[in-house]
Amino acid sequence: MDQSVAIQETLAAGDYCIHAVQGVLCEGDSRQSRLLGLVRHRLEQGGQEHALFLYTHRRMAITGEDVSLDQMVPLSRDFSLEEVSPDGELYILGSDVTVQLDTAVLSLMFKLPFGSHTRMFLQEVARACPGFDPATPHPEFLWLSRYRSTEQELEWAKWSTPQSWNAAPGGSTVDSSGPNGKGLLGEQGSWAQEKPDGVSTRQNKSKSEITDMVSSSTITVADKAHILSVQKFGLRDTLVKSHLVQKEEDYTYIQNFRFFVGTYNVNGQSPKECLQPWLSHDLQAPDVYCVRFQELDLSKEAFFFHDTPKEEEWFKAVSDSLHPSAKYAKVKLIRLVGIMLLLYVRQEHAAHISEVEAETVGTGIMGRMGNKGGVAIRFRLHNTSICVVNSHLAAHPMEYERRNQDYRDICSRMQFCQVDPSLPPLTISKHDVILWLGDLNYRIEELDMEKVKQLIEEKAFQALYAYDQVQMAPCALCRQPPCLMGARTHRAPLSQLSLLPWCGRGPRGAGAVQGISLFHLHVRVVNEELYRKTLEEIVRSLDKMENANIPSVSLSKREFCFQNVKYMQLHVESFTIQNGPVPCQFEFINKPGEDSYCKQWLNASPSRGFLLPDSHMEIELELFVNKTTATKLNSGEDTIEDILVLHLERGKDYFLPVSGNYLPSCFGSPIHTLCYMKEPILDLPLETIRELTLMPMQTQDDGSQLEKNHMEIPKELWMMVDFLYRNAVQQEDLFQQPGLRSEFEHIRDCLDTGMIDSLAANNHSVAEALLLFLESLPEPVICYSTYHTCLECSGNYSASKQVISTLPTFHRNVFNYLMAFLKELLKNSAKNHLDENILASIFGSLLLRNPAGHQKLEMAEKKKAQGFIHQFLCSSP
Repeated sequence: MDQSVAIQETLAAGDYCIHAVQGVLCEGDSRQSRLLGLVRHRLEQGGQEHALFLYTHRRMAITGEDVSLDQMVPLSRDFSLEEVSPDGELYILGSDVTVQLDTAVLSLMFKLPFGSHTRMFLQEVARACPGFDPATPHPEFLWLSRYRSTEQELEWAKWSTPQSWNAAPGGSTVDSSGPNGKGLLGEQGSWAQEKPDGVSTRQNKSKSEITDMVSSSTITVADKAHILSVQKFGLRDTLVKSHLVQKEEDYTYIQNFRFFVGTYNVNGQSPKECLQPWLSHDLQAPDVYCVRFQELDLSKEAFFFHDTPKEEEWFKAVSDSLHPSAKYAKVKLIRLVGIMLLLYVRQEHAAHISEVEAETVGTGIMGRMGNKGGVAIRFRLHNTSICVVNSHLAAHPMEYERRNQDYRDICSRMQFCQVDPSLPPLTISKHDVILWLGDLNYRIEELDMEKVKQLIEEKAFQALYAYDQVQMAPCALCRQPPCLMGARTHRAPLSQLSLLPWCGRGPRGAGAVQGISLFHLHVRVVNEELYRKTLEEIVRSLDKMENANIPSVSLSKREFCFQNVKYMQLHVESFTIQNGPVPCQFEFINKPGEDSYCKQWLNASPSRGFLLPDSHMEIELELFVNKTTATKLNSGEDTIEDILVLHLERGKDYFLPVSGNYLPSCFGSPIHTLCYMKEPILDLPLETIRELTLMPMQTQDDGSQLEKNHMEIPKELWMMVDFLYRNAVQQEDLFQQPGLRSEFEHIRDCLDTGMIDSLAANNHSVAEALLLFLESLPEPVICYSTYHTCLECSGNYSASKQVISTLPTFHRNVFNYLMAFLKELLKNSAKNHLDENILASIFGSLLLRNPAGHQKLEMAEKKKAQGFIHQFLCSSP
């Protein structure tokens, strides 16, 4: 997932985040997650300067609210970023990249995830590094001062002079022979700083040294500098690759590999015993380990913030318990809150692992929390692409529809970047083999425990299948249905599988649950001699092709109309590109003066691609209106109108008009606008909606007729809160479990049409709709203008009440109304398990938002925002 969007929200106008990558800051034994963003600033006098912005973050960074600026590192003339090798670590292709960041005053080490995303980030940093032309003025980085906080003033002064940013360390003479002085992931200049103890450059290790250092069941990593520096494929390379795929059977053969696939719901516990009985119970050592965990950490800190010590504990426990008769290398670790996936491979297979990528998808409340969702690692073993998925789907016996929704969300949102950035991302389904395991929570219904045990002992799996919720799932069924009998249940070995469901912890009070499967997987292995012959034939054939011809395509459709577009409801139109006799590369390109090839509410999938002669490809145009785009569509400042430009490399451009109409919604409408709408928004003329949406917010009652003709709070807000008050004050985990998407659409339609009597939905769906409504407000309940004052008043209840009293009347009414409702929920905390901290964390970032375009604050100050809400929840009436 591209997290540069979250960083962009923290930047001042004119600054731009080029690329971002999530990594781990390594300081001694400490490991802390950081988000690294490469930020560009254009100078008024021409030219540009760059800096690395380092952020702490909670969860996967989706918006600016999820990150806090921790450090800024100017890309000055003494800046370097090199791949290094900490002593004692070995390399397999596809493991994390260790890089050393050095300036005259700073030295940091990071582990970055292997893959095309990191490669692109490092290449962008290399391009951004300043040259060493003596005639070029020294970068001054004065623009960075706008981001520093008062607390950083003294620290900044120590190293904020241009001399400290641009002088070579130790007064060494700068080598001007190269464009950047010191190469990125390349050879060092003669003036490079000494590395910390225990760190050496990767080029210093010979192959024999690496082999000698591999020990039984130890974790190793791989040399991949050459992969990171690979340039993207050209047209000819893409043609060769496509023909090789078509002729794969001519130069490959099948070989069996033994896979261990294990899942472990640890119920928030730390490892208390050796895992060898689980991981090494078979005499024959596996070739590949896929080890997955759920509920790694059940604490609220892990839910709302990203880091947890349990990751390191279980990682070490697994690494120490791999099969003792083989040598293994860690390929990848990926975690989302309590969902973690580890991938290991035997040493002798490490050289044949490539194209490693990892991604996460949260499906919790508001579609972003990571308490439910999935993590995945994709890789290529020899010539077979494999995707390993670990998911934790919605709980509770009757919530199979939400489990199905979680599954579909993971499948649609899990996307992996390819080595060639011109190619569209890969989805889970675009792999030769998919291994899906985890805490799926599908249940066997209508049978008592003894009957289930009897059928399992009799291996009467078809009889069990008739009662299994998996038959209602949008996925395949394994041969043996899932069931759990207690706290330590092991799964019988299964043969080759595409999907392994697992239904979760056992009976109430049961402890952690382990599941395993050992099976042989057919992998295509390349015969090098046949491969060379096939490649030579393809190259000779391409040499004979006539490349002077101009590519041309035909389109099945050239105009697209989206009727009755609704808030947060996906609309899709598709068309087919049919290629002619010449290979063709296509891409949607920006129109002159625009930053993107389309408006924010539109997306083309894929937006670029390659077509072989006489082949075709389907393109989907996806239209989706969210909180970012809804307000301007409500007001008429924007319309569903755009023109896409489809460009053929060495060919012509095709212009594709997009049109449609948007149905205004209360979602994305200002509070004061909704208070003036006594009728449902869809019953009002578009011009009336436009006037009310663009009407400025008034801070006081001016006595006008319009001012008197209003409601105290938006009727839509009242409808949702009243529903929850009547039906959900004792609902367990309210505001923490997601609802159903289909029910959100029903709720939205009821609010926009005023059909309150037909509002019938799951409590969690209405609760999530309320949160989405508050998130969509263009001006939050506590106005942007009072944000910093609220932070200063956090902990002073009297001063905080005074700030609330200064809010515009409608905003003040909404705030007081919501606080009264949340206090009613707290009266039922014994039933709903809510407390002041949970509600302050959830509603703090919705009611009290940082002003748009301003720097996001440190985590401590974010907690002040939560503390501001907390004091109102704890106060007496």
